[in-house]
Formats: sequence, C-alpha cells, structure tokens
Amino acid sequence: MQYRQLGKTNLKLSTVSYGASPLGSVFRNISEKDGIKTVHKALDLGVNYIDVSPYYGATVAETVLGKALKGISRDKYILSTKAGRYGPDFPDFDFSEKRIRQSLTESCNRLGVDNVDILFLHDIEFGNMQQVKDEALPCLQALKDEGHIRYIGVTGYPLKVFSESIEAFDIDCILTYCRHGLHDISLKNIIPSLDEAGVGIINASPTGMGLLTERGAPEWHPGSKALLDASKRAVALCVSQGVDPTALALQYAMNHPSIASTVVGTANPLNIEKNVKWAENALNVELAEQVRRIFADVDCTWSSGYPENQD
Repeated sequence: MQYRQLGKTNLKLSTVSYGASPLGSVFRNISEKDGIKTVHKALDLGVNYIDVSPYYGATVAETVLGKALKGISRDKYILSTKAGRYGPDFPDFDFSEKRIRQSLTESCNRLGVDNVDILFLHDIEFGNMQQVKDEALPCLQALKDEGHIRYIGVTGYPLKVFSESIEAFDIDCILTYCRHGLHDISLKNIIPSLDEAGVGIINASPTGMGLLTERGAPEWHPGSKALLDASKRAVALCVSQGVDPTALALQYAMNHPSIASTVVGTANPLNIEKNVKWAENALNVELAEQVRRIFADVDCTWSSGYPENQD
C-alpha cells in the first residue's frame, strides 16, 4: 500500500481508502458480520483511512463501523465522518452550529471514539451557502480549536461549492465524488486552485456510482440515458479486452498526484482485497484513452442541490 500527504495536514492517507456507506445497507442488504470482516480486512491490507456519515443507512453505517473498530488501537486508522445531511430530502439538511455539534457527539458515541480526524460538512450544495460560510464552517473551526476534530472539510457534487468554500474559509480538505474518473475528469479544472490553497483532495465513487461496473448503474442513478448508454459501451469495451472495468476505473481515478486517496465502498472482504490488488497494478493507458473517447461528446454530469449551487 502506498500513502500520500493530504494537503497541508499532517495526515498520510492510504491511496485506497474504505468508504463505509455499504455498512448501512445503502446499496443492498448486507450481513453485519461480513461488513465487520470487511473493515478488518481493509485494515490488515494497509488501508488506514475510513470515511462514514450519519446519513448512511440512517446511522446504521456508523453503528456497525463502531462495532468493527472496537478493540482496535486508535492510532491504526484515520477516521472521518460528516454533519449536515441526515436524510434523502431537502428538510433533512441542517447546517446550523447547534445541529453540527450535536451530530458530532452522536457520531462519536456510535463510533466509540473521543474525536474524529476529519469532520466534513455533507453535500453542501443542499444548504444555504451563506449559512455554510458564516455559521457551519466557523463551527467546524471552533470544534477543531477545541480538540474535538483535527481537520475540517466539505463534500459535494458540484465543483462550484468547493471553489466558493476555499475562497471563503481556510478548509483543510474536500471529498469529491464522480468528478475524477473515466467518465468525467472535470475535477482537473479546480485542482490547481486547491493545490495552491493547500487543500487536500479525497476522491470517491471511481466507477461513477456503478456506471463502470459489469453490474451496471442502479435504477436510481441520476445520469442521463446518453451517459448510461455510453457507460455500457465502455464496460463492453473493457470486457472485450479482458479487463475488469472496475479495476480500470479505480486505477484511472487514482492516477493524479494531487489526489491523496480514492474511496471504495464494499461490505464484502473479497471485494476490498480485489480493490487493493487492482490499485497496485499499472494503468492500461491505451485502454483508458479509448474509454475516455466514448464519453467525449456526452454530458457526463447531473444536477445536485439548489440551482444556485450548480456548476
């Protein structure tokens, strides 16, 4: 396993990290026992960064992760959770200082820890950005000053919210998803400004939330029909070359020096083992370029959050 510096922090993250959302049966019903085994397997393989949220499975993911981490030395893993998003609908977002503080306390109790290494504001495009800048981010800074968290960050889908955040506040890192992968490389447009500000980058959903898998995208995927069709052609091309499309997607997503870690989510110990092995292999550059050409004339993005927060 290789490790990379996360921006200006003193954290070195494994280049492959563990996303705990599947522990909440977000994608399919999972065995809690298998989920716990997956966390242990990830740690055994050198994965040192784990990300979770109270939103995943309505706190179930944090609860199961807490069981998995019980008895494991706190210095063996870097842990992040989130605040601000608690359910699927707009009323289930709350970026007030009171709720953020309450949320962190609840998360730590479920996780069985005294503090977390990173606290993210979760999907800020669904919030009032003025409140995020004037209340939520200062709250995170206060929690950092008080020693409850080590670093602060934001997550979201539109790139605009990251640019606005780093202009308004001295954040430590971002967690972005589906914006640096075979189907969409638009994150590259803001990487120079993130690098200049010393903001670390964590990249999630290297398959574009299932687009670049043999199973295919789930029914709820927000992408257009053109994007879904292009993804099917890309997967077929990989399979015809004897390459697992998920492996290629992961290797491509990781292939940028500014990205500290790429998050993969699974509740299957065999799958986390496969992902770590794939990450150790070199990217098939020629095939990746062929896949990229399939998406060249396709709109590979979708709307997320309030209209004023879109790219």
